[in-house]
Amino acid sequence: MGDTFAITRTSRKIIAQFLDNYSLEQLNKVPHGFNNNLIWNIAHIVVVQQMLVYNLSGLPMMVSKEMVDLYKRGTKPEHEVTQAEVDVIRELLTTTIDQTEKDFADRIFKNYNEFTTMTGFNLKSAEEAMAFNYYHEAVHTGVMMGIRKFI
Repeated sequence: MGDTFAITRTSRKIIAQFLDNYSLEQLNKVPHGFNNNLIWNIAHIVVVQQMLVYNLSGLPMMVSKEMVDLYKRGTKPEHEVTQAEVDVIRELLTTTIDQTEKDFADRIFKNYNEFTTMTGFNLKSAEEAMAFNYYHEAVHTGVMMGIRKFI
């Protein structure tokens, strides 16, 4: 799974550049024609990885229930995110992947509740969930690249 985590870390570095290159106001702006903003997409990426890998494995997630409720599929930005919230999201971009890699090495993923994504991918294991995560992060990175043109 080393390649899985190398690819995911590269993805997360690209995503973190949005946090480095845009102001808090820009991160929170929902451009005309879009349903969400840069920071929602970034937090959503963190939450979905946790839900797909940990929650579906019956294990505790590293994100709060409140964060899940704000950024899971079907949600949209409900409030202006503060700098403190951005700082937490930035930290989670790295720490969740570090811990996930450790947990895979420690072989904690024993069970998995099979899940079919809204795009039709049928996930049968935590390993498959991490592989699907590439696709999910790429989709949202593409959305973010579109948003940045309008902020």
